[in-house]
Amino acid sequence: MKVLVSTDIEGVAGVVHHQQTRAGNPEYERARLLMTAEANAAIAGAFDGGATEVLVNDSHGDFRNMPAELLDARARMVLGKPRYLGMVAGVEEGVDAVCMVGYHSRAQGRGILAHTINSFAFARVFFNGTELGEAGIYGALAGAYGAAVVMASGDDAFIEEHRPLFPQAVFVQTKRATGQTSGVSLSPAQSCAAIRAGVAAALARRDAVRPLLLETPVSVRLQTQTPALADLFCQWPSLRRVAGDELALEAPSVEAAVRMLNCLSAMSALLR
Repeated sequence: MKVLVSTDIEGVAGVVHHQQTRAGNPEYERARLLMTAEANAAIAGAFDGGATEVLVNDSHGDFRNMPAELLDARARMVLGKPRYLGMVAGVEEGVDAVCMVGYHSRAQGRGILAHTINSFAFARVFFNGTELGEAGIYGALAGAYGAAVVMASGDDAFIEEHRPLFPQAVFVQTKRATGQTSGVSLSPAQSCAAIRAGVAAALARRDAVRPLLLETPVSVRLQTQTPALADLFCQWPSLRRVAGDELALEAPSVEAAVRMLNCLSAMSALLR
């Protein structure tokens, strides 16, 4: 059984502020270690649950946050960017289950450090009329490769948003959101223990979990953070403007939709 562990940082226990998510300051240096510990807990849980191979995908920011020497040596690492499959790169190797660790609620949500892909670029993202955050977007991409999300961890707002998308998955709550940059968190040790147990429990019942599948072609609608970003993005000929801060496109597949979002995210740096 091959398992992919995708790790973000905003949903990690003890992380509540933007400084903890951005390289170049002491708060980040501490938070990346908390992220690594939760990744290791998930890896251990995967092997407890019968995995024979584990890939761990560094899925935050520039995709190179977790010190390689501190990760469980039994796992292989997926890190660095650009990469076509982003936060679920590795799923193309034929994984049997996906675990999402340290994830967060979507942009405009009430969760801690809520955003979708790029907090500067996207206010709302819809696939086929359903608003999705990162877990939904990448859960659908994993589903297109035949892999189901069996476990996910993050704050209570993240869980409330994503339980309807992944009704059979095991969710682990690492903290309770009381604001965009405040919450009540488990200790790192408590969170790691819960994640390890949650992954093992999820894999024990993985055959009952179905992948998230979207109809194709995918109708994508984006609300940008500013009309200026919509101006920029609509330089791309396949995008059409539907409102001052909204645009739409048709993508032949979920992968094509995700790759377009990541291209637009990279473009947004031109206006920073």
